[in-house]
Amino acid sequence: MRFWTSARQAVAWGVTAAAALLAIAVAGAGAQRGETYPPGQCPPGTTEVRPGRCQAPEFPAPSILDYRPRSTLMTGAHPVPRARYPFVDIHSHTGPTAATVGGLVREMDALNLRVLVNLSGGGADAVAETMAIIRASGYADRFAVFANVTWRGAGGPGWADAAVADLERAVRNGAIGLKVAKDLGLSARKADGTRLRVDDPVLAPVWEAAGRLDIPVIIHTAEPQEFFSPFDYENERWLELALFESRRNFMPGQPTFDELVGERDRMFAAHPDTRFINAHFGWHANDLGRAARLLDALPNVMMEVAAVLYDLGRQPRAARAFFTKYQDRILMGKDSYQPGEFPYYFRVFETDDEYFDYYRDYHAFWKLYGMGLPDDVLRKLYYRNALRVTPGLPRTGWPE
Repeated sequence: MRFWTSARQAVAWGVTAAAALLAIAVAGAGAQRGETYPPGQCPPGTTEVRPGRCQAPEFPAPSILDYRPRSTLMTGAHPVPRARYPFVDIHSHTGPTAATVGGLVREMDALNLRVLVNLSGGGADAVAETMAIIRASGYADRFAVFANVTWRGAGGPGWADAAVADLERAVRNGAIGLKVAKDLGLSARKADGTRLRVDDPVLAPVWEAAGRLDIPVIIHTAEPQEFFSPFDYENERWLELALFESRRNFMPGQPTFDELVGERDRMFAAHPDTRFINAHFGWHANDLGRAARLLDALPNVMMEVAAVLYDLGRQPRAARAFFTKYQDRILMGKDSYQPGEFPYYFRVFETDDEYFDYYRDYHAFWKLYGMGLPDDVLRKLYYRNALRVTPGLPRTGWPE
């Protein structure tokens, strides 16, 4: 008998909800007293209490949302509310307004956040408007902006010339880089209606222009690998996928994870004179061997750590070794600007603490561990690498 992971999934596979629920109930009842099954194949509603022996709990099990066990583990705790060195947040979507700049700078000062980079700059006109606000704020050296390119009409007559011209004007207006969002490859369409691949030759003029303008391209390609995997109870991101429909990339007709990152890596290789920052660690923080092979093969590529702390913090020894070996290739970034979440990054990077919570349950149910990075590695992660890769950042106000 095949045991379905949920009634809804059973219906999707051609089994009635009633039959699926009956199968689960029968299996659970049969294992109430403890029955033998092949190792690792306990039916739903049971757990393996001895090798090959499955048993159901006497009481109703809590849901995935309600089981929040208290840890009795007593370990040293060394919260880090402020980064040891000033840092660049190379991946944010927040910028100041006349009304918010004072409070924003106070929050940044408390965190030791020296420069906040807003990747949602838009086209040339929008960049000009944002830079006017920054220059008038009195804190022009605390904020920076990356431009964006619209893919609408890509491959059509005149699109490439117009896109490059707008990027050039955005740089003249103050943009210090180009941000490429995840719609490229996933949902963006060419003028003819086909999917716009990350390595499509029609985009080459944009990548070449970034190299000529001496600005980095930070590119978000694909999503976490499990967002493309079957939506079952073995998927470690099940709750996140159940909460957010837009993150379900496993539907028929959608590109796979490997297709997308393959397109991305071929594009990196085809433009060696352009500097690329692989947003979110290229979604390879769960596979540091793959991340290492990418960096070894592509010297024009950097990594940044936004929104992947949950993977780095669950493998602290391997992550420390990776960050030490590739200390010139990794940048600090956060993505969502939430002042209360930055200290989790500092604690993972700066301490040897063990078994502490991550800040969002639906991202990760596991605990984090500190990597205890050396000072020289921290300096590069926090600011030195960003200054080297992004010439438009402020050059003063940094430690020697």
